[in-house]
Amino acid sequence: IHEYGSAANPELKPIPVLIHPPDLHESGETRVIPFDISSFLDINTPCTSPNLLASFLRVKENESIESEATATSQAFYVIRGQGYSESIDYGKIEWSEGDLFVLPVIGGKVSHTCVRSKLEGAALYWIHDQPLLDYLGVVPIKKKFEPTLFKREDMLDRVEEISHSKGHSNNRLGVLLGNAQCDQTKTLTHVLWSLLNSIPGHSVQRPHRHNSVALDLCVSAKPGVYTLMGKEIDTDGNIVDPIRCDWVAGGVFVTPPGWWHSHHNESDEVAWVLPIQDAGLYTHQRTLDIRFVDDELELYTKGKIRGSAFSVKDEQYMRMKEMGACKPEDVARARKIKRAPSITEHLPPKKTKTTVI
Repeated sequence: IHEYGSAANPELKPIPVLIHPPDLHESGETRVIPFDISSFLDINTPCTSPNLLASFLRVKENESIESEATATSQAFYVIRGQGYSESIDYGKIEWSEGDLFVLPVIGGKVSHTCVRSKLEGAALYWIHDQPLLDYLGVVPIKKKFEPTLFKREDMLDRVEEISHSKGHSNNRLGVLLGNAQCDQTKTLTHVLWSLLNSIPGHSVQRPHRHNSVALDLCVSAKPGVYTLMGKEIDTDGNIVDPIRCDWVAGGVFVTPPGWWHSHHNESDEVAWVLPIQDAGLYTHQRTLDIRFVDDELELYTKGKIRGSAFSVKDEQYMRMKEMGACKPEDVARARKIKRAPSITEHLPPKKTKTTVI
């Protein structure tokens, strides 16, 4: 029996800011490359966050690899290449670069075959929720949604359609990927959430935060695109003592829960990022608590502190320039900013081994 004051908020290992670099999937044999940081979190099952495990799949041309997870939701984004994935339960799904597909509970393995690709091999970004089920001590028995394929062309067409509509943000365009069976949460699956998000050149997306862990895949970016992250903001809405994560196409970085983060594009071209989170589950639980810095500063000036951000205004994205968005070159550069480390620099050797299939 624990004394409340000392045990109500137990000290757990924090979720670190780490990078899973793209060079891991750009060469070598056909294999699974897990982004396993369970040793950082003191969790006894492979994971990238307490609820999810992210991995790269590298598949050489004319070769196949099998993936398997005891999960309610699996998402696969095609970083590079053309091919198909097959399972006994759901048949064949043909894919090419920029496509994303999700699979519900499955009774066996999924086989992924590369037909053609640059760098002599396809690369897929794979995320599933087996760590959550391992923690609960359960196995999935019910299919919660149908297998769904989002084609690159359809997603980009929708972004283009939004760009010509009234009321969209001039600084940020993106599409939230929703499943027909998740009409309440409007999320990728009942557990997973994903947004194909663009950041125009020479712009800043002001800080926001949420309770879910984001596992962010950089789809494309030129040098000079990065995210700043930190636990606190100052009275001007700037992140205090931030850590910088540079965007590199095909690489993944972790955004810890509750941390303020802002996206910066100092290049001349649009940059794209695909965060995948367990925010489908958080949205269902009414605990996502996404907050935008300018809304919080407005309340602060009125002497208020918000208890919940469930009913959030989306002024952050609809009126970015009017609410204080600025060009990256206007941001003070005098602050010393730490760089986010790569997973390959910090994990124990036994955790960085890859399985050759």
